[in-house]
Amino acid sequence: MLTHDRVWAAIDALAARYSLSASGLARRAGLDSTAFNKSKRLSSDGRPRWPSTESLAKIIDATGASLDEFTDLIEGRTGPDAPPAHKRAVPLLGFAQAGAGGFFDDAGFPAGQGWDLVELPAQSTESSYALQVQGDSMLPLYRNGDVLIVEPGAVTRKGDRVVVKTTAGEVMAKVIERQTAKSIALVSLNLDHPDREIPMHDVEWVARIVWASQ
Repeated sequence: MLTHDRVWAAIDALAARYSLSASGLARRAGLDSTAFNKSKRLSSDGRPRWPSTESLAKIIDATGASLDEFTDLIEGRTGPDAPPAHKRAVPLLGFAQAGAGGFFDDAGFPAGQGWDLVELPAQSTESSYALQVQGDSMLPLYRNGDVLIVEPGAVTRKGDRVVVKTTAGEVMAKVIERQTAKSIALVSLNLDHPDREIPMHDVEWVARIVWASQ
């Protein structure tokens, strides 16, 4: 039977599976950091509250978990006999290397040799790969050493976090403000770095960030 307690416990378990607190999971999903606090799980009159379906969709998307994985958590299949979280080894490269030639084709897919491999609990495809954050230009969202799983060729929309490489070899993580056939407008994650609007003829590729280790 589906109950409030099981759904909230599944949210806590999903956060723990991806090394996050409940508030950290909410922030990653673009929600208020208090969205999953214990106090938010009851209404003002003390009755149990359900989390919104929109919130659930956002945390599943933000972690890269599958719906089946979240359902397993709701049903309590989290012990030693539970099916393991989906894991696969994906190529890993630093942002500085990503700006150099020879590691990607024109569409942003891994090419050539020299990749390290990293295994992460993310819902990734055969074309997914990992980029390791270097420096502080992506604070406060991503810190030095964090690993981003990116999906080249994925459909992107306003509000998506993406990695963009320009034809000049610059690689950056930003948030899409708008995108047209002529240009892409990007909002910086770090307020100390300017927002950008880049003509599409200067964009080599755009890859959507589908998971981050934090």
